[in-house]
Amino acid sequence: MFKKNKIAGVDEVGRGSLAGPVFAAAVILNKNINKKDIRDSKKIPFKKRILIANYIKKNSIYAIGTASVNEINKMNILNASLLSMKRALNKLKFKPSVAYIDGLFAPKEIKIKYKTIIKGDEKITSIAAASIVAKASRDLFMIKLSKKYPNYNWHKNFGYGTADHLCGLKKYGITKHHRKKFKPVHNILSPAARETQ
Repeated sequence: MFKKNKIAGVDEVGRGSLAGPVFAAAVILNKNINKKDIRDSKKIPFKKRILIANYIKKNSIYAIGTASVNEINKMNILNASLLSMKRALNKLKFKPSVAYIDGLFAPKEIKIKYKTIIKGDEKITSIAAASIVAKASRDLFMIKLSKKYPNYNWHKNFGYGTADHLCGLKKYGITKHHRKKFKPVHNILSPAARETQ
């Protein structure tokens, strides 16, 4: 079902979000998978993206890695994104021969061959599949989190800096799930919260 020379596509989502962890996925596709609907996750509507993600997961070897808000605050979003990618790769139950990684940078100290590909989610099917799995997983996480924090509309904006999210920040302040070093969040911090930074 899977090629001996296994290629893993790797991508992350949530770098530009103001709240929540960053998610990454590593995906080794079944060679017989239908690739028709597998493309850059940002170009797929939410409901369809969930369906395609479920299809990919049933027809691939995949793993998901995350980096927490605390890790993002400590090491910056780029390094946290790379850490989430490394965790996804390390969790794969089969070691790929090569990893195709979206973007300019690769995680440090990964013990497999890799190639970084700018706009890889538009060029490489396995990277697009990883972007779909990662985004669907993160979207569902933020929807669940939104039930505990309904003032920010995370079930619609998934933590990104939309007008309704910024309005919620101004009215209700920040939560432990907000990325305090991101400028829009930092600018809205209350004086009391600022003193603890």
